[in-house]
Amino acid sequence: MRTTLSAGQARRAALVAQGLGGPRDGSATPHTLHAAIARMGVLQIDSVNVFARSHYMPLYSRTGAYDTAALDRIVFRRSKPTHVEYLAHEAAFMPVADWPLWGFRRDDIRARNGRWGGWAAENTAVIDLVRAELADRGPLKPSEIASIEREARRGRWWDWDHVKRALEHLWGIGEVAIAGRDGFERVYGLASRILPDEVLFDLPRDEAVRELVRRAARASGVATISDLNDYYRLRDQKAVRQAVRDLEDAGELSPVAVEGWGRPAWIHRDARVPRATSQAVLLTPFDPVVWFRERAERLFGFSYRIEIYVPGPKRRYGYYSLPVVIDDRIAGRVDLKADRAASTLRVQSAWWEPGGAPDPARAAAEIRRAAAWQGLDEVTVSRWGDATDGLAAELGAARHEHPNAVGAFRSRGDEP
Repeated sequence: MRTTLSAGQARRAALVAQGLGGPRDGSATPHTLHAAIARMGVLQIDSVNVFARSHYMPLYSRTGAYDTAALDRIVFRRSKPTHVEYLAHEAAFMPVADWPLWGFRRDDIRARNGRWGGWAAENTAVIDLVRAELADRGPLKPSEIASIEREARRGRWWDWDHVKRALEHLWGIGEVAIAGRDGFERVYGLASRILPDEVLFDLPRDEAVRELVRRAARASGVATISDLNDYYRLRDQKAVRQAVRDLEDAGELSPVAVEGWGRPAWIHRDARVPRATSQAVLLTPFDPVVWFRERAERLFGFSYRIEIYVPGPKRRYGYYSLPVVIDDRIAGRVDLKADRAASTLRVQSAWWEPGGAPDPARAAAEIRRAAAWQGLDEVTVSRWGDATDGLAAELGAARHEHPNAVGAFRSRGDEP
């Protein structure tokens, strides 16, 4: 097993471990989608839909322009579900068979009385009523649980926020599971009625953590302790270190030095380190390749921040910029907006990464593929960002002005 890796070898091992660099011909089948999710382990969910919802993107990055309805049928299946939502990283889709792995997280949430401090202990009545409502009526959206807004006998009032908190608490401790979504609103039901009986148990904490570290290592290719700790948001470096020792003793992990990392790392025994990778791929901000920002900077020299909550004139790169992977580097970032009324993909800003190798032709081809995947007929490109002129030329695209461009350039001391 290797004892040293160059920075490039580490990048390629990480990308290949994530299933990137393979064929993206749009011929994905349900089996292909299942396999891609299994390889990542989880599919993080996010509500932002400015281009495409985040959980659709990683499958596009790995398989090409697939039918998103096929993914919906996998993750929202009501009868004999194969996947379920849980806090496996942040809120994410995961195989339903993984439910027993998360007993320790349910225990931790129960021990700290829910994610709102003492709220659960102080609101047992509303929690009991929500539980009873689900038992009586089956899976419900929060907005459908109207009968507990007022408990007439006591004359007490609970608003929608109390209902939602009760549902989220019961979900966190595993009494409730997500039965699907209506639009983007969760539908909650009793876990005992939604999940198969064979998964309704908890693995011991040390066994579960070891298995999750094993999966994180396989999905990462090469990783540090902090990488392995973050992949499933274990938040327990001591337990992760012990799991790494166990996996090293078992021959599944080997220590490795990575050029420029300056910290211990481990490589999984199944990791491949190709001499080159060839791809031009857009990533969501919540793709496992970049969701741990410290790792993204260490692997790719890519400093990443989502600027949704940054006031428009102060944004450096745009509202929701997507990393652009070309071969084994993150070469740039583009802020994309799907203008569905005009059937147009608007490139709101585009930037090359410092020290990278700009490749406007391949980046433009990927943007064109992304537009087609979303059913958008046209592409326009703003004048905000040092990659916009090259992309517009390659795309033969009309230009549009972006209202934040001047302010953003001035904030960096540049000229628009």
